[in-house]
Amino acid sequence: MFAAIMMGLMGAYNALQGLAAIFSDDYYAVTEEDLLIFDFTTWGVFTLVWGVVLVLAAIALLWGKPWGRWFALIVVSLNAVAQSAFLAAFPLWSLLVIGISILVIFALSAKWSEAQADLTG
Repeated sequence: MFAAIMMGLMGAYNALQGLAAIFSDDYYAVTEEDLLIFDFTTWGVFTLVWGVVLVLAAIALLWGKPWGRWFALIVVSLNAVAQSAFLAAFPLWSLLVIGISILVIFALSAKWSEAQADLTG
């Protein structure tokens, strides 16, 4: 439940961050040249879509889909890596999201065998 809620929140915030990057380049404290990859508009579209993917993974977890846990682990791991590309624009926020991603990974992987036994009956 914790992992699903946190992933849903991360997805919503990623979507908002993406919209801010798409519609307002001057919202961020750095110029596009200071970003690790892409420009703000491209990064914004990518982040908006990624936010939707995170929310879908959270929904899969909440609905108890057996594949949802693997999907969520992959998505949240990629989210932590992707945030490193945005460190120059929002360093504290990116570090916070990376930390939350690590907590979610722990929540999804702790007591894995017990959770699998619950799913299989």
